[in-house]
Amino acid sequence: MKRILVTGGAGFIGSHLCDRLIKEGNDVICLDNYFTGNKKNIEHLINHPYFELVRHDVIQPYFAEVDQIYNLACPASPVHYQYNPIKTTKTSVMGAINMLGLAKRINARVLQASTSEVYGDPEIHPQTENYWGNVNPIGIRSCYDEGKRCAETLFMDYHKQNQVDIKIMRIFNTYGPNMHPNDGRVVSNFIMQALKGEDITIYGDGSQTRSFQYVDDLVEGMIRMMNSEDFIGPVNIGNPNEFTILELAQKIINLTQSKSKIIHQKLPMDDPMKRQPDINLAKEKLNNWEPIIQLDEGLVKTIEYFK
Repeated sequence: MKRILVTGGAGFIGSHLCDRLIKEGNDVICLDNYFTGNKKNIEHLINHPYFELVRHDVIQPYFAEVDQIYNLACPASPVHYQYNPIKTTKTSVMGAINMLGLAKRINARVLQASTSEVYGDPEIHPQTENYWGNVNPIGIRSCYDEGKRCAETLFMDYHKQNQVDIKIMRIFNTYGPNMHPNDGRVVSNFIMQALKGEDITIYGDGSQTRSFQYVDDLVEGMIRMMNSEDFIGPVNIGNPNEFTILELAQKIINLTQSKSKIIHQKLPMDDPMKRQPDINLAKEKLNNWEPIIQLDEGLVKTIEYFK
């Protein structure tokens, strides 16, 4: 049994990770300030003898004796991270400093949940880990993109300067149960609109692409990354199958048997036109990890949750 701290543990991804870690027989501390997390996501775990829920903001230091730290705390959808951009940057940067400081003091391994957004609007396709990205440092998405880039810098510098045991993984678009219905992400937006019979809103002409990963595949990759040896990353974790936003909308209309119509609106500032992970490094370093659940199967499970 390991003692494991999960920051952002009541959030969409964090709640699935807590579930899996408890099922594997670990002692889990779930830290969340409920800005985007929700107690409902983990309420079934609250009475478990090896699960502990703590209301805490990672901007403030936290002290505990643990073996591993998964640092997931940060709003990840544009609606939420643009609501208070200064707070978003603080969460990424101060949260990283506080978790790295804790890991250094107690000699724990710490994993940073970074993001494909560090690549910005990429000029290479698909994106490999050695690509430095194309990010606007003063745009409306910068609080998240640059906050996560700075967090990666801090992780590498704590590793080089203080020999902290780190892991960095770059998470690509992920979807599944426990997503916030109003989080502004494309999968939840489209499903909610389709289920309500409302117009499905596509920004731009719908030709921009994304690669959609079901949350269970991400959690598997996360745990393999945390328990890997002699590899710190960064590593891409995502599904390399690429779809246009228009294709996604049509799939969701078909799967929900909705009467919704597709309408087009203006593309937001700095919205990436392409997003597709190269996962060769993950396959090589993480015991042939690759996504198992493909888009149609994952969408059916997610639609059922939103119903």
